[in-house]
Amino acid sequence: MFMRLVSRDVLVVGGGEIAARKVRLLHKGQARIRVVAPQLCAELAEQQRNGQVSWLQQPFDADAFGQPTLVIAATDQPEVNRQVASVAQARGVPVNVVDDAQSSTAIMPSIVDRSPVVVALSSGGTAPVLARRLRDQIEKSLPSGYGRLAALSGAIRERVMQTLPEPRSRLRFWERVFDGPVAQRAVSGDLDSARAMLDDSLRQAQDADMPQGEVFLVGVGPGDPDLLTLRAHRLMQLADVVLYDRLIPEPIMDLVRRDAERIDVGKRRSNHTLPQEDINALLVRLARQGQRVLRLKGGDPFMFGRGGEEIEELMEAGVPFQVVPGITSALGCAAYAGIPLTHRDHAQSCVFVTGHPKADGTLDLDWPRLAHAQQTLVVYMGVGSLPALCAELIRAGLAADWPAALIFNGTRPDQQVITGQLDNLPQRVEAAGDITGPGLLIVGQVVRLRERCDWLQATRMA
Repeated sequence: MFMRLVSRDVLVVGGGEIAARKVRLLHKGQARIRVVAPQLCAELAEQQRNGQVSWLQQPFDADAFGQPTLVIAATDQPEVNRQVASVAQARGVPVNVVDDAQSSTAIMPSIVDRSPVVVALSSGGTAPVLARRLRDQIEKSLPSGYGRLAALSGAIRERVMQTLPEPRSRLRFWERVFDGPVAQRAVSGDLDSARAMLDDSLRQAQDADMPQGEVFLVGVGPGDPDLLTLRAHRLMQLADVVLYDRLIPEPIMDLVRRDAERIDVGKRRSNHTLPQEDINALLVRLARQGQRVLRLKGGDPFMFGRGGEEIEELMEAGVPFQVVPGITSALGCAAYAGIPLTHRDHAQSCVFVTGHPKADGTLDLDWPRLAHAQQTLVVYMGVGSLPALCAELIRAGLAADWPAALIFNGTRPDQQVITGQLDNLPQRVEAAGDITGPGLLIVGQVVRLRERCDWLQATRMA
């Protein structure tokens, strides 16, 4: 939350170097600053002589409070700071107490100033040094010319609203501006050229028809947000509406544009909120309304994600679409569990299958081909049919003590790996208790390598 402090009264209690640092920030907000302190440091004394701050030369008491919009307690005496906070809170005035987050109702963030664009970072008062380091990183990557671009956009904003009354058309217009040559010219300082191009872009947008919709089929990987591709993240910021299901964890949903409409299409085991046919039809309908539709897929859209069925429907309907691959669950979960899917000594091939049973509960798989000693078998959606999977593989020729592992919530903070053999893995999973979340089964000699290759556990213990 930002406060407009232009010509507003701000009370600063304290006259030392810490108070001076706070006053520097307040000057940027063009606040009227009143300092209460017995003495002033050289910097504040100079500002008082120049009329930049007013000074009440006394210790703080409630009578000196006045009617400020914001209060800063910046003395080197904690009991005085707490007294200031108590008075401010009793009068309903936001107060920032330096180095005392518990007494503060307002936090002074670290800022990156590209006025009128300001980036604020806060650790909630818990790690201000870390916030400053993050600020330094952003300072280096954020061009100073962004302030010019923001000012140029602000000058034409009202005209854009009048010219393009439909919100979606305005959104598309501004996205084209900020992604195109107008932004490049403004950031580089060529404001005259940028202004002329901006006017041309607005005239073209006024003459254009309703923007065409599009569908983005985006694979988000197995769960860790750090595994998202750059393209996936960019399209997540462009979407007007997002279709998601239970395989999409909350940290990834938090990266979707905040004002996008969200539609939960379910996809829980044996309980689909929407049948696949209805999802296909919904994608087409929303795109024909001119919306950019983000279809999020756990793992990769084309690896047991039914992405092929969805794009067939989009192609038949003539709806434009993009497909963004993701790290499929087999690769991500195996890597985070420390299980290599191939190994020169143990597995020269890897087979991916789905363990989802047919309507009658049976598994229609080529068991003799899957029960191969020199390969790794990865089974998606096999948690519910785990006992049957293990029994069928033993019947097809694998040894009862053949290594196997079940990975729940792979790559996520609550990842859990249960290892065992074909003849005891179902019992071990049952003994582990009520485990929720997506699961992936890996069968093969490579599972034995986990003790040596579990880099994630070693990292956590370091």
